[in-house]
Amino acid sequence: MAKREKSSLERLSNSSLNRSQRRDLSRRVAAGDPGLTIVHPDAGGVDAGNASHFAAVPPDRDPNPVREFGCWTRDLIRMAEWFRACGVATVAMQSTGVYSIPLYDILTQHGIRVVLVNARHTKNVPGRKTDVQECQWLMKLHTYGLLRDSFRLPENMETVRTLWRLREGHVREAGRAVQHMQKALTKMNIQLANAISDITGVSGMAIIAAILNGERDAYRLADLKDKRVKASREEVARSLEGNWRDDLVFELRQAVNRYQFAHQQMQECDRALAGYLASLPPRTRDLPEGPVGPRPVRTRKAGKAKKPRGNEPTPDLTAEPTYPITISVLNTKSF
Repeated sequence: MAKREKSSLERLSNSSLNRSQRRDLSRRVAAGDPGLTIVHPDAGGVDAGNASHFAAVPPDRDPNPVREFGCWTRDLIRMAEWFRACGVATVAMQSTGVYSIPLYDILTQHGIRVVLVNARHTKNVPGRKTDVQECQWLMKLHTYGLLRDSFRLPENMETVRTLWRLREGHVREAGRAVQHMQKALTKMNIQLANAISDITGVSGMAIIAAILNGERDAYRLADLKDKRVKASREEVARSLEGNWRDDLVFELRQAVNRYQFAHQQMQECDRALAGYLASLPPRTRDLPEGPVGPRPVRTRKAGKAKKPRGNEPTPDLTAEPTYPITISVLNTKSF
C-alpha cells in the first residue's frame, strides 16, 4: 500500500523540528513577504462557526478584506457572491463538524473550489487565535500551497453514507435497549439469560411478550421456548420465578418498545438505502474488442447460503447495483 504523501504544512510542522527551527518558521510564515512561492493567487479563507462565519480575501481585492456573515442560507449565498466579485477561485476552511457542510455546498454551487483542512495539520504551526485573524491565516497558508485538501465522497455517495451512519446509530440504540431489558429482568430476579443464550431471540421475545401480557405461571412461560433450546423445561421454569412488581414490569415494557422501535427504524433505513442504490446507474467497464464469448461458469461449494447475522442487512451492499435490490425484514432470529 502506497504511503500517503504529506502536505508542505505537515512536513514543516513535524515534531522533528527543534524550538529554534519552529521559531524561525513562525517568523518566516508570519512575515509580510515570507519568500515562498505563491501557488493560489486567488485564494480566500473562511473560519466557520455556529452562529456566523468570518471570510477573508486578499487585501487588494476589497477595501474591507474581512467580513462576517450569518449562518442563514441567504447570508451564505451573499458570501459566495462576494467571493466571486473579489475574483476568489478557491477557499480554505477547517472541517469543523457539520457547520462546514452547508457552506461547502453553497460555495461549490457557485463554482468556488473549497479545500477542507484537517485542524490537526494546523494546530502545531504558529497562527492566529481570533476569528478575524484565523480566516486570514488560513487564506495565507492556502495562498502558498501549505494546506492539503481532505478526502470527500462523491456527491452521489453522500446519501449512502448518511443513511448508513443513521442506521448505525439505530443499531447502537437497539443494543442499549437490550441491556435495559436485561437489567429490568435481573431486578425482578428473572434469570432468563442463564437458560437462554439470547433473550432477543424467538424464545426469549415470546416469553417476554407473555410476561407483558400478564402471564405469571413459570411452566406456561417455559412452554413457549423453542424446541431447539438446549435447556430443559424445568430449568427454564426455575429461571422464570421472580417478583412481578408493577414498576419493574413497566420498565421492561419501555425497554422492549425501545428495542422494537430501533429495529423498525433500521428496516426503514434499509428500504431507503435499497431504493437509492437501485436508482444508481450501473458502472461501465471497457469491453475487449471483438466478439465476447460466454462468461465462465463459477463453481460454488455445496452448502447452505450464508444468512445475515445479528443486525446485518440482507443484501450485499458491496456488490454492484446493476438491478433493483430488495431488502427483506432484518433476520435477527436466534434461539
